[in-house]
Amino acid sequence: MNDNLPVAIIGAGPIGLAAAAHLLERGLEPAIFEAGPTAGAAMEQWRHIRLFSPWRFNLDAAAVRLLTPTGWESPRLTALPYGGEIIDHYLAPLAATPELASRLHTNARVLAVTRQGMDKTHVRHRDTTPFIVRVEQSTGELRDYTVSAVIDASGTWSTRNPLGTSGLPAIGEEQAARRISSPLPDVAGRDRATFAGRRVLVVGAGHSAANTLISLSELAKQEPDTRILWAVRGDSPDKVYGGGDADGLPARGQLGSRLRRLVDAGRIELHTGFGISKLTDSERGVTVTSGDARTLVTDVVVPCTGFRSDLTMFSELRLDLDPAVEAPAELGPLIDPEFHSCGTVPPHGAKVLAHPEKDFYIVGMKSYGRAPTFLLATGYEQVRSVTAALARDYAAADAVHLELPETGVCSVDAVSSCEVPGLVEAAEGCCATPEPVLIGIPTGLTHGRSG
Repeated sequence: MNDNLPVAIIGAGPIGLAAAAHLLERGLEPAIFEAGPTAGAAMEQWRHIRLFSPWRFNLDAAAVRLLTPTGWESPRLTALPYGGEIIDHYLAPLAATPELASRLHTNARVLAVTRQGMDKTHVRHRDTTPFIVRVEQSTGELRDYTVSAVIDASGTWSTRNPLGTSGLPAIGEEQAARRISSPLPDVAGRDRATFAGRRVLVVGAGHSAANTLISLSELAKQEPDTRILWAVRGDSPDKVYGGGDADGLPARGQLGSRLRRLVDAGRIELHTGFGISKLTDSERGVTVTSGDARTLVTDVVVPCTGFRSDLTMFSELRLDLDPAVEAPAELGPLIDPEFHSCGTVPPHGAKVLAHPEKDFYIVGMKSYGRAPTFLLATGYEQVRSVTAALARDYAAADAVHLELPETGVCSVDAVSSCEVPGLVEAAEGCCATPEPVLIGIPTGLTHGRSG
């Protein structure tokens, strides 16, 4: 690695900015490329969503050390933040520090990464050759940056899984795009008009689906003509409801129990075994057809089907990916949602995240590929290890430590808490005791699957 060149960081979310903070502590120069207009642009799309994990899991140590001299005040570590609070009280101040502000390129979308003067077929001197990062500016101008290493922390928000089965879009899904909302719509806020008084089909068996369904049920109290349908691919929604008291994050358990009550009360119309094969748009709505020829007619479809990595920008790099989840090959078996919960994934760092392409790393949510359960704390430990490896402090890179709550961390916007004004119902009063129900929800559900 050429120490005279910067290290490219793709993405200015929590993990990307943490990587930059760690690089600076190591005496290395970061260059941060963010496709959006501000740091945390992807998180801005779900600022209305509340996390299950308290602040203590969502702050990076090096980032906090960078913030402290500015007079920044730490939030209460036991509070459960909204996405917007993480942006406003953590990411925005972090991006505004003099150390990061001068190194952050916004409206800068990375299109491709390659080795200088080499395509992926060339071997000789490959490991010592700098990378080229091709970036598109908001004006459409293209620019190539020469860098010593690349850390991709761009996440997976921009690439949702399709509604159809077998990993493919359903027939007619593209033609019905106007009927399909974002994966985590702000039902009570900016997107209210899209759902109020309409037929809404939520597709998926994860926490994103649960969040949206509960928000829609609240909307339906005010807009009685709102009809809520829920389609899951499996035979039962029990994995969303949970099944025990082993959950390390109690807020998540309350979500499952509340959703079960809404279904049992008939306020949500559940359709199981509903694998979508076709969407047909018309003036009367979109007809959604299952593989066994059942049909549902709705005005809006909410795709809570999870996300996948966009790896097209790395077509000229030599990657070693797990064939199932598209994570780094050594990490894939540790996080396969068919076998593991987030709490059972051992701490991992640069060695596990390494690819045949030396000094190239995918970190954060994107490092998990199609495995949907991920913690910010995991990403922070990843970048601490990766930046140590880039600084040639291999002992520190190999010494990975992380204690995670069992079954992982995901998001919720339906739990009462005294930490967030306006969430506690007036009848309960502030700081009323929440329901003492803990439900452990297995992995694979953070951003959901079709079920």
